[in-house]
Amino acid sequence: MKADIHPNYRAVVFQDVTSDFSFLTRSTLASKETIKWEDGQEYPLVKIEISSHSHPFYTGKQKMLDTSGRVDRFRKRYQK
Repeated sequence: MKADIHPNYRAVVFQDVTSDFSFLTRSTLASKETIKWEDGQEYPLVKIEISSHSHPFYTGKQKMLDTSGRVDRFRKRYQK
């Protein structure tokens, strides 16, 4: 591999701002903000709008739409 062409891969804390849920993982994202984590060390903080903790699909709060009539109406409209 060539030297000095790859981004810095390090530990980063991602914080879901809608549910105040945070998790520590590794990433190449850079941030000016830092946060003190549970282990006592400071890590860069990246704030995100939605995560698996607040997304309706993962929390089981997703609403299913009734699409059974939509396909029939489409076929009827463009039938030739």
